[in-house]
This record gives sequence, structure tokens and C-alpha cells, in this order.
Amino acid sequence: QVRLVESGGGSVQAGGSLRLSCAASGFLYAPNCMAWFRQAPGKEREGVAIIDRRSGTTFHADSVKGRFTISYDNANVTVYLQMNNLKPEDAARYYCAAGGRYRAPIRAADFGYWGQGTQVTVSS
Repeated sequence: QVRLVESGGGSVQAGGSLRLSCAASGFLYAPNCMAWFRQAPGKEREGVAIIDRRSGTTFHADSVKGRFTISYDNANVTVYLQMNNLKPEDAARYYCAAGGRYRAPIRAADFGYWGQGTQVTVSS
């Protein structure tokens, strides 16, 4: 079965860093693109970053540009999200997603596979 398993979430103080990982398995072929979304209580799910597996092209939401970086390990079919200078407003559950279409802005409908999420909390 296709699985996306996130890890690396946790609790940090404002200004700290975390590195999220998402390991993909069960795909007959590697997905064309992968992305990170986040959702905080009372908020809509927000696309954070997306990467095209083949070209390495990335797009990051304005809210995280300059602080977060998405990357992809082709050999291990794993996507990462390096999160630096975390702010309280970054606190959310972060979800990994995989799909066959790359475009900006990031749209949840483009992704057919989702992980269960990993929680990130940021204290002031």
C-alpha cells in the first residue's frame, strides 16, 4: 500500500529549527512531485512548499520564503522540509503529500496521497 510517513516534528522555541522528513513507499513509480501542507486549529490547510522530483524546481509560500526549504532525495524517495527561524504562527500539523502535477500556487486537489501529519509547536 502507498504510504507517506512524516517525522521530525516537535516543540521548539521561536527562532529555533526543525527538519521534517517524509518517506514514501508503495509507489510503483516515484511521484512526479511532493509537497508540504500545514493546518493550524481554526485555519484552512495551507500549501507550504512543493518540489518537482525530476527538475528540482521548488515553490515556497510567501509566509515561509527565506526560512523554509523543501528538498528531495530521489534515491530514497524522501522529501524534507528544513524549517529555520520558526515563529509562533508556524505552529501547525504538517502534512506530506504526493501527486503528479506541479503548479503554483500549491493546491491540495493536485495531490492524491497524504501522510498522517506531524505536529510542530513553537513557543514564544
